[in-house]
Amino acid sequence: MQFKKTLFLTTAAFMVFSAVFAQPERLVKEADNAFQNEAYFGAIDKYKKAYAKVSAPDEKARLLFQIAESYRMVLDYRQQVIWYNKALKAQYDGPEAFLYLAEAYHREGDFNQAIEFYEKYQAKKPDDTRADIGIARAEFARDARKNPGRYQVQNEVLLNSPEFDFGPGWYPDEGEYNTILFGSSRQGTQGSEVDERTGESFQDIFMATRDKKGKWSEPERLTYRVNTIHSEATPYVTRDGNLLFFTRCEHTSDENKGCDIFMARKTEKSWSTAQRVPLKNDRSSDNTTVGHPAFNKGETYIIFASDMPGGFGGRDLWMAPFDKASRTAGPAVNLGSAINTPGDEMFPFLRDDGVLIFASDGHLGMGGLDLFMAEPSGEREWSNPQNFGAPINSVGHDFGMIWEGDSERGFLSSDRPGGSGKDDIYSFSLPPLVFALEGVVYDKDTQNPVPEAEVKVVGSDGSSFEASTDGSGAFTFEKKGEERYILPETNYSIEVSKPEYLVAKDQISTVGLTESTTFLKEYFITFTAPDKAIEFPEVRYAYNRAELQVNEDVNSLDSLDFLYNTLTDNPTIIIELQAHTDTRGGDAYNLDLSQRRAQSCVDYLISKGVPRERMQAKGYGKRKPRISDAQIAAMSSEEEREAAHQKNRRTEFTVLSFDYIPEEPADN
Repeated sequence: MQFKKTLFLTTAAFMVFSAVFAQPERLVKEADNAFQNEAYFGAIDKYKKAYAKVSAPDEKARLLFQIAESYRMVLDYRQQVIWYNKALKAQYDGPEAFLYLAEAYHREGDFNQAIEFYEKYQAKKPDDTRADIGIARAEFARDARKNPGRYQVQNEVLLNSPEFDFGPGWYPDEGEYNTILFGSSRQGTQGSEVDERTGESFQDIFMATRDKKGKWSEPERLTYRVNTIHSEATPYVTRDGNLLFFTRCEHTSDENKGCDIFMARKTEKSWSTAQRVPLKNDRSSDNTTVGHPAFNKGETYIIFASDMPGGFGGRDLWMAPFDKASRTAGPAVNLGSAINTPGDEMFPFLRDDGVLIFASDGHLGMGGLDLFMAEPSGEREWSNPQNFGAPINSVGHDFGMIWEGDSERGFLSSDRPGGSGKDDIYSFSLPPLVFALEGVVYDKDTQNPVPEAEVKVVGSDGSSFEASTDGSGAFTFEKKGEERYILPETNYSIEVSKPEYLVAKDQISTVGLTESTTFLKEYFITFTAPDKAIEFPEVRYAYNRAELQVNEDVNSLDSLDFLYNTLTDNPTIIIELQAHTDTRGGDAYNLDLSQRRAQSCVDYLISKGVPRERMQAKGYGKRKPRISDAQIAAMSSEEEREAAHQKNRRTEFTVLSFDYIPEEPADN
């Protein structure tokens, strides 16, 4: 009897030992199964429990890596950084840990750390181009942040929840853009179960309307005929409001069955029960994903995302003809390598002008999914995708962009830092370029402001406007009613004038400017009293010669070109062109030399086309020195004295009158 009792206890102890011994293996298997079935949120807790039970160092390191992988799949970048680092400290030997840690740092905006771990992965896997691509993206993101574009991006807090809110689509509203549909996993969705991928409810489609003040209504869930216990999102409503297309991803407890595009018809009060739109090709399986419907302006073809066979990598963009009358789609074709990459291309949208908008993590971007635009390159063809840059794109996932017709505004989805939840809906807009011209007019000699000067502006677009300066010499061209004076992509000529003053001319241009600008100007105009000599850049002559000096050191023609421009800008003035010598030499000689020098200037200007009757040559010899002989004699050095003589050898002009009447150009 005692033997049987001992045997029973021994057997029981063995059974308990076996159960305890088997428990870690069971926990690991459950965690691995959850991960393989894409139940990532549930896998995290299972892996953590398994980690607490296993003792083998290699297995503990692997479980740490799998926890990090699960966080990667649910897009929790901060936890990825923590757990990939733990896996590496535990001597996890898979090089992918370095790559994914680099990507996590990248998503967190720590580009230096990201590049460091991309380089570590590169050292372990030199033939894998993902490290090169990652470094290029980190550098691209760093540069994009330093040089953001003009778009403004704002979180739409009244639309968003602490859960996932993404993939907006328009609901027709008599040509207005005030009602949108979007996917959300917020409280109040149709199903009560939790999506093991995300730890959230399955998504449903909600609708919200914006009032005249821009305030959004409380989002309301669509009917059960559209929303089910599965996930529904990325809606598209035809322009007549009669058909609703959306993505539905069906789930069971043990497998992910992929996604399809569904269609519902508008009824008197709601929507009909949604029906699947067949779009998968012959090689597709039950878990092939098809989703994210978008249509061209005429709604004659559908563009969508899919991982069905025949693509270039993950999810590609495909296109199929669509007949609204029969509500059927034709065979789908891939958009090709100009758009699709070995990565993912998703969330298409076609603007009214035919431009294709889509999200991609395969083209060079800031991190995660970035938004791109591609111009049409043929019939139903697009090429040369361009990254929107910051702030449209961020280091996170940016996707699901829609535009308000031809305007430069709309909405997008993003999981960037600072949002209300996991994914949020943001509005974006491109503020208009605003230009203005402001200035002050001064007297060149006195430096005092000049009131009542006329400022006239002529644009290359044919516009013309003018204003008078106020008592402080100031003028402004900013707004005229609701319009603006200075417009983008336009050249402007400016002329400042006042009786008895020489005209000042200038130009400004907004061509190519990408930032709003106020042009601030100061204009100095010259008063022209009858006895007032006006200086201009120095005209030089060889010693004892009247010819204009032109050599590698001096070009007197350049100085006279200044006077030519003055005569051209002031077409009614008649001038006296005056030449002076220094005080050395006889009076008669200097008078003759100065006259010949003045005449050489006049002759040059005549050769440039200035009428002879607008100019009088006058030589003054040494009668009007700037610096007297006594002042020169008192100077301490020969160099200083010679410079003084040079100042006396000058050419000036005075305005005799404003009476010249230019000839009218002859008719051809």
